[in-house]
Amino acid sequence: MPPPDPSITRIDGPWRHWDIHANGIRFHVVEATADGPPTARPLVMLLHGFGSFWWTWRHQLRGLAGVRVVAVDLRGYGGSDKPPRGYDGWTLAGDTAGLIRALGHSSATLIGHADGGLVCWATALLHPRLVRAIAVVSSPHPAALRNSALTRADQGRALLPWLLRYQIPFWPEHTLTRRDGAEIEHLVRSRAGAKWQAGEDFSETIGHLRTAIQIPSAAHSALEYQRWAVRSQLRSEGRRFMKALDVRTLTIPLLHLRGEDDPYVLADPVDRTRRYAPHGKYVTLPGVGHFAHEESPDEVNAELTRFLGELAGPPV
Repeated sequence: MPPPDPSITRIDGPWRHWDIHANGIRFHVVEATADGPPTARPLVMLLHGFGSFWWTWRHQLRGLAGVRVVAVDLRGYGGSDKPPRGYDGWTLAGDTAGLIRALGHSSATLIGHADGGLVCWATALLHPRLVRAIAVVSSPHPAALRNSALTRADQGRALLPWLLRYQIPFWPEHTLTRRDGAEIEHLVRSRAGAKWQAGEDFSETIGHLRTAIQIPSAAHSALEYQRWAVRSQLRSEGRRFMKALDVRTLTIPLLHLRGEDDPYVLADPVDRTRRYAPHGKYVTLPGVGHFAHEESPDEVNAELTRFLGELAGPPV
């Protein structure tokens, strides 16, 4: 049976699919439908996490109003191009900066989950003029997460085995794609709350994720994010990247959301994040795991709506 075509990510809904070029590659983006010219509303860009694609933001595409909401398949995922390189923090921040400009805006509010949250942090700190605010789901400041994983046994046990198993060549790609992507379901179930797993929304989502990870080169690209996160710690490039993020205090508005039952990102790195964004708003959602925006979309949309409503200034 041939592998799935990237077109399978063009799932119907109250949104439109289109392709846009930025930073030298083509991105698949999904924009919530709304009346009026798009650039008349503030841009909100949604960035997904590991092993996913734009579909993770379906509830936010439907639920956020008064703004221009665009969900992106990150470099290497879904319907976007899958180049052999460019999965480092510098390039990923450049992707987002390029997308903001290509969409006709001079700034945006970025919302990201997990790896997508890392891109939010990097873009905000490396391209500060382009980012009005960031909201992240289970995505502490990268230096806070690294320090917590290296100094606390519980966070180390939660994070490091996953990262380290992805460092060897070839076999992790096979693991992610064999048996119709069953490993992705195992990964999501290991981090999600029990309530979401019992519903139809979860079953539908798992079906999409298992198919999307089998798109040619998608698994390899996804793993390159994880590989760079580890390898960069041993290279001057990575040390420069972390230093660039570590020495700056975020001055724009920040919202951090974390599920209380998240077994992958624990409370400690979120607490450490306050050093880098002391003015931020930190919200813990009870009964929710690692995928708060999918597990408890009404609560997350309410928090995001309040956050977006507090951002002063005209749309740009």
